[in-house]
Amino acid sequence: MADTPFVRDDVAVFLGFLNAQEGPKMSQLSPTEARMMMRGMRELADAEATPLATVKDLTCPGPVGPIPVRLYDKRVEREAGPALVFFHGGGWVIGDIDTHEPFCTHAAELLDIPVISVDYRMGPEHVWPAAPDDCEAVARWVASNPAELGRQINALTLGGDSAGGNLTIVTALALRDNPAEVPVIAQLPIYPATDLARHFASMDQFGDGYLLTKDSMDWFGAQYAADVTDPRASPALLDQAGMPPAVVVTASLDPIRDQGRLYAELLSRAGVDHVFLEMTGTIHGFICLRKGIPSAADDIDRLLYAFRSLVHKQMAGH
Repeated sequence: MADTPFVRDDVAVFLGFLNAQEGPKMSQLSPTEARMMMRGMRELADAEATPLATVKDLTCPGPVGPIPVRLYDKRVEREAGPALVFFHGGGWVIGDIDTHEPFCTHAAELLDIPVISVDYRMGPEHVWPAAPDDCEAVARWVASNPAELGRQINALTLGGDSAGGNLTIVTALALRDNPAEVPVIAQLPIYPATDLARHFASMDQFGDGYLLTKDSMDWFGAQYAADVTDPRASPALLDQAGMPPAVVVTASLDPIRDQGRLYAELLSRAGVDHVFLEMTGTIHGFICLRKGIPSAADDIDRLLYAFRSLVHKQMAGH
């Protein structure tokens, strides 16, 4: 059939394994149980963390108390330069610094810049806008060059996957409209949720059987309890003019694929320099699935190399 989507062989094997599992689906679990499931997925399906010279747990002052963050750096010390503030995925409900440590350590190694991973507050314990409040606070803190980082940061880059891709754009918008102490020069939204108010065709096509499901998205939305008509939940509602250049990443078999495509289109309309990468034949969540889907390693390197080129280009122009 002409409308049958292309699925890579290793993705098909992984999905076959996943979909054959008995037991409750994520949307039938409590948030605590769902978090345990995601931590288990790291052990089952992700690569090991990359050894680095610096891995340090810190805290950032937040709106209602300290926000845990983790600093990754392939170097013990370095000259002044940019840093990546990273917001993990997981539907604003699950995921944490540990679930995304393999990706963050690999990014720190390949990008050769400090990576600061953010343990922002999540629903249902802390509903929207707790998450964007925390993410903005951490970005501003990193920009202020706190002594705890032990590094001179002269530019910010922002990145994250899924819910973290959403928070990347929301934070970049906040710092566009009210700049931090150093500029945001690049953003890396990976399969981001960008418009929670609209229905997209990719949700119908891939809403069941491709890891992330429509039921899970509905469950995440109920826990996060965002005002979907507010740009701090649905950043695609705002004009993107003046935003930092971007590498926008989607997966072709992702129910929220079309939200990422929409974001790239909005950047085009606004005249914002960007690279759009759609990873064909793979699924939402691939940056945390290098063991379960071996081809994901190439996708991850591709997006990180693209982002590294963008950051170098931006730094050369500053």
